[in-house]
Amino acid sequence: METNASDHPGGFAFPDSLRACLKALAGAFVPEAEGCSPAQWAVLEGVLGQALAARPARLRRQVLLLIRVLDLLALVRYGRRLPALAPERRLVFLEGLSRAPVLLVRRGIWGLRTLVMMGWYTQPEVREAMGYRATAAGWEGRR
Repeated sequence: METNASDHPGGFAFPDSLRACLKALAGAFVPEAEGCSPAQWAVLEGVLGQALAARPARLRRQVLLLIRVLDLLALVRYGRRLPALAPERRLVFLEGLSRAPVLLVRRGIWGLRTLVMMGWYTQPEVREAMGYRATAAGWEGRR
């Protein structure tokens, strides 16, 4: 069953058919996310959904298309879809595409990477585990 924007409180939800690919990409971009809890995954996906809901529908369609194309490229290149690739091979595959001669492909990979990092590193328990202590109060908040 596919989900749609009206089913998600943030206004945008990834289709069920792409969730495994999104998780595989997240694990490649942020290795710590590979074994995240369901709660952490829900937060990550919610942050991505909120970020994409604020963007034009055309851009959301392009992001979804890019994920589908990456999955198919992995199938053509390795005979396996993204979620079935070993993490090391998935990383090599994505690093290669991040240096592709086609600017649109490079931008797409870096854009996905940025979204995933935003979804992961904005989680309070992840920031705490890293020792990140920045606050909106600036230096006053650290005293």
